[in-house]
Amino acid sequence: MAEQPHGMKAETGTVELHHEPSAFGITAPGFVAIAMLVVVGIILWKRVPAMIGKMLDAKIDSIRQQLDQATALRTEAEAELAAAKARNASSEADAAAIVAHAEAEAAALLKKAEADAKELTKRRAKMAEDKIAAAERAAIAEVRAKAADAAAAAAGAIIAEKHGAEADKALVDKTIAGLGRLN
Repeated sequence: MAEQPHGMKAETGTVELHHEPSAFGITAPGFVAIAMLVVVGIILWKRVPAMIGKMLDAKIDSIRQQLDQATALRTEAEAELAAAKARNASSEADAAAIVAHAEAEAAALLKKAEADAKELTKRRAKMAEDKIAAAERAAIAEVRAKAADAAAAAAGAIIAEKHGAEADKALVDKTIAGLGRLN
């Protein structure tokens, strides 16, 4: 044996021949080809492609209907969203109007309360002044009553000192004479 480059040895030997089984002169790959042709022929004879086409067309129609329904639902949802946004905007406007009305009412109530407070203060001041005036009148009347009592007591004391029975007699006679002229 001769050496081969790179340290490889060439092998020598005989080639084994395998005999492939066949029937009617057709080997296994030929039977596979014939079986495939028969299957394709049966498929074409039974119109399987047309059936598959019909099934695909039915599925396409079903999908198209679902898409149409989805489009309709989307349109409806968009309309509902627009209506909800309109209601929201309307609600915000209503809320703003209610707040403005409440603020106006609060301002009016505050002004009325201030006016009522001023009026009440004036009435209470007037009542206090009236009470003070009444107290002054009562005090003056009391002082006058005490002064009158003191004057009467002083006059009684003076009269008792200066007038005796003689002076009383002349006073009674003078008073009686005055009474006769009045009738």
